[in-house]
Amino acid sequence: MEPHEDIAKVLFSEEDIRTRVAEMGKELASLYETKQPLVLGVLSGSFVFMADLVRSIQPVPTGLHVDFARARSYAGKSTLSSGEVDVIMGKLPVRGRHVILVEDIVDTGNTTKHLIKGLMESGAETCALVALLNKKCRRVTDVGVSLEGFECPDEFVVGYGLDFNEEYRSLPYVGVLKPQCYQ
Repeated sequence: MEPHEDIAKVLFSEEDIRTRVAEMGKELASLYETKQPLVLGVLSGSFVFMADLVRSIQPVPTGLHVDFARARSYAGKSTLSSGEVDVIMGKLPVRGRHVILVEDIVDTGNTTKHLIKGLMESGAETCALVALLNKKCRRVTDVGVSLEGFECPDEFVVGYGLDFNEEYRSLPYVGVLKPQCYQ
């Protein structure tokens, strides 16, 4: 498959992602075999990753539940965090649960820190952060990524759920967006 015309290069191919997500699912199945985990995806970017990840958690731990939270720190066409974080938690209670927080990308860590803090204050037993992409080079706040798909370079990436201005989410790979598309 040829990359979309707005993509400078493909960082992680569809096959790379499929293989790594399957490995991550097996690891989570082993870690949470008896813990009745709540897999909590952060919308909107994590939805593709989360769907594939949840299907890869085999065998399925008893009591595995799925929910979504919404967190937003980017506004409109900006590529930089606004610094303000709006969080809307999911509908399922987290008290006493082992939460697997699923992020598409962990960048500065600020948004994720707010989410983890909210989950722990709401009574989560534990909270493990699972990210498709870990952009360590931009980290401002240490959030302790428990399991990552790939380390991400300091590039503006889209695809596999990640967007710019709500576009490119449906690309089956993660690619670097050409600068002229966002500058």
